[in-house]
Amino acid sequence: MKFSELQKLVENKLGIKHLADIARELGVTPQAVSNWKSRDSVPYKYVVKIRKQLDSSIPDIVSKDTEYRKNNDQRLNKYQNTTNYEEYNFSITDIFLVIASHLKIIILTPFIFFIITYINIKFFTDAVYISSAKIMSSSSSNTSQFNGLATAFGIATPSNTDGQWVYPEIIKSRTIARAMLNRKFDTIKYGPQKSLLQILTYGKGKPSNNIENEIKSGVDEVIGMIDVYMEGSFYNLNITAPEPNFARDFALALLEELDSHQREYNLSKTGETRGFIEERIKETEKELNSAEEALKNFRASNRRIENSPGLLLEQERLSREVAVLIGVFTTLKQQLETAKIDIVKDSDYVVVLDPPEAPISPAGPGKRGKLIIASILGIFVGIFFSFIKEYLENSNSEEQKKINKMKRLIINNIKDFSPIRLIKK
Repeated sequence: MKFSELQKLVENKLGIKHLADIARELGVTPQAVSNWKSRDSVPYKYVVKIRKQLDSSIPDIVSKDTEYRKNNDQRLNKYQNTTNYEEYNFSITDIFLVIASHLKIIILTPFIFFIITYINIKFFTDAVYISSAKIMSSSSSNTSQFNGLATAFGIATPSNTDGQWVYPEIIKSRTIARAMLNRKFDTIKYGPQKSLLQILTYGKGKPSNNIENEIKSGVDEVIGMIDVYMEGSFYNLNITAPEPNFARDFALALLEELDSHQREYNLSKTGETRGFIEERIKETEKELNSAEEALKNFRASNRRIENSPGLLLEQERLSREVAVLIGVFTTLKQQLETAKIDIVKDSDYVVVLDPPEAPISPAGPGKRGKLIIASILGIFVGIFFSFIKEYLENSNSEEQKKINKMKRLIINNIKDFSPIRLIKK
C-alpha cells in the first residue's frame, strides 16, 4: 500500500492528519512513519494491522476513549522497546530523502548568505592595503668595543651579542607608536597633512576633552597596523592601512622614526661610554704620574744597584707598573678619540633592503574566501532548517501546541525589547 493511500484512509475513517498521530495509532515511532512517507510505501504488516483496527475498533477510536489512549500508549512503549531496524534506524538514505524534499530551502539559504556577505563586503567593509619592506639593523662595532672596554674595567653596560638592534618589540613598542601619532599624512578620506592621531581616532570630528584616552586608543591602533617578523637575518615589515599611499607613507615614517630612536639610543650609550673613558683617563693619568714619580725617586736614591738583586727587582717592578699604566692610558686615549668621531659621524642604524611601495591592489578583505565560507555555512544552515521543518511537519498535536506556545513567548519577549515599549516603561 502507498503511504498516500494510508494517510487518506486514516484521515477519512479516524480523523487523523499528523504523522505523529498515525505513529501513535500504529504503535511505531514518528520517524518510521516519516520514512514511509519519503518512500511512499507502507510495510505489509502495518497495512494488515490498520485494516484490523479499522474493522474492530472504529467506535472506540472515534470516541477517543481514555482507556483506548492508555492502551495505545502502552502499545507505543512496547514497540519502542523492540529492535526493529526499519522503525528505529535513521539511514543515510533517509537523510538524503529529507534533503531532497527540502532542496529549495537548501539552495535558497546559501544564496541569501552569499548575497548578504557580498553586499557587506562591497558597501560596508573598507578595503585594506599592505605595504611591505625588508630591513636589517646595522652592526655597531664601536659600541661593542666600548661595551667590552667598560666590562673590562668592571662596568656593566647593555651588550648586543649579534650586533643587531632592530627587534619586533622595539618596532611595536608604545614609545615608537606615540612618536608616530605626531606625524602628519596625506589621505583621500581626511585630506592633506592630518596628524596620525586624528586619522586613527576622531577623524573629521572634534577631539574629546580627554586627550590621553585618545592617545592610548591611537597607540593601540598604530600597533595593530604593524606586523613584523624575522626571516633569516632580515626582518619583514608589513603595514596595513585603508589607503595604498597612506600605507606606504606610514611605513616610511615608521622606518624614519625607528632609525631616529636607534640613533638617539646609540648616542646616549656612546655618551655614557665617553664619560666613563674620560673619567678613567683622569684616574689612570694620576696613577701613571704617581708610578713615574716613584720610579724617578727610586733611581735618584739608588744610583748603583748592579750588585743588589733586591734593588734590581724593585726597579723592575716599578718599571713594569709604569709600562702597564702607559698602555692603559694610550688605549683609553685612542678609544676617547674613536668615541668623539662616532658621536659626530652620520650613519644609518636601520638598513632598508627593500623600501616600502604603494600596493596596487587591496589585500583584504578576502572577498573570495569570505564568499565561499558564507556559501558553505548557508548550506549547513539550510540543511539544519530542513530537518527542523521536517520535525515540525511530523510532530503531533501536543507538540504543535508546545511549538505554537514557544513562538508566542518568543514574539512577546521580542516586543518587550522594542523601542516603543522601552520608552513607555
